Amino acid sequence: MVGLVAVSGCADSTEGATDEGAEELEEVPTYIVGTEPYFPPFEYADENNSNEIIGFDVDLINAIAEDQGFNIEWKDLEFDALIPALQSGQIDMIVSGMTITAEREESVDFSDPYINAGLALAVAADNDEIQDVDDIQGKVAVVQQGSTGAAKADELKEEGLIEEVVYLAHVSDIVMSLQNGRGDFMINDLPVTKSFISQNPDVIKIVDDQMQSESYGFAVKTGNTELLEKLNAGLENVKADGTYDEIMEKYF
Repeated sequence: MVGLVAVSGCADSTEGATDEGAEELEEVPTYIVGTEPYFPPFEYADENNSNEIIGFDVDLINAIAEDQGFNIEWKDLEFDALIPALQSGQIDMIVSGMTITAEREESVDFSDPYINAGLALAVAADNDEIQDVDDIQGKVAVVQQGSTGAAKADELKEEGLIEEVVYLAHVSDIVMSLQNGRGDFMINDLPVTKSFISQNPDVIKIVDDQMQSESYGFAVKTGNTELLEKLNAGLENVKADGTYDEIMEKYF
């Protein structure tokens, strides 16, 4: 799904233009970017303007877009709807803290990794029963639907280590479920969990921060090599010129 922006102008006859009044057409592609904007610090609504999405991913993809000469439009979707929307052509790329996995690579093409992350086990701040992963036997996990945290919880359930998995849409819903006793622990991306704790101290705490290592990537429709090459080239350039480090410093 790509839009083209036409920019026209007239040549100055005093400068020896041969085709007076000829229009110069510049094609600027606009890509529709799908995201689930409830995942701070990667993408979330600006507290001063709920209609504006901000975050690490937003700044990074904007820098890449500027470097590669394209525009972007944002589309707000639930996380588990992002890949279907990409496959159906509703969006052109996914920029939403999405972990690169072998299973997802069967459905989409990923860019080069742009950040290393991992999964963390967290509980309510007043929960002293669960000290680490060895204490989750028979407990209830709460996770974001469609996430790698959900996949890890499913794995633990299949192994008989936990009793139940509750799937919710947003991190804020997951944390609330720990507070009201619906779940015993959450499995979620470490940077996001740390960010929540920094903004909301004494609500939850991390008891294991090395459950699984993982990397995030931008996703495009399988076979869209043109866009993928732009993303990879732009990522390489913003890392080389220091922009990436500036964005990292801003959010982490």
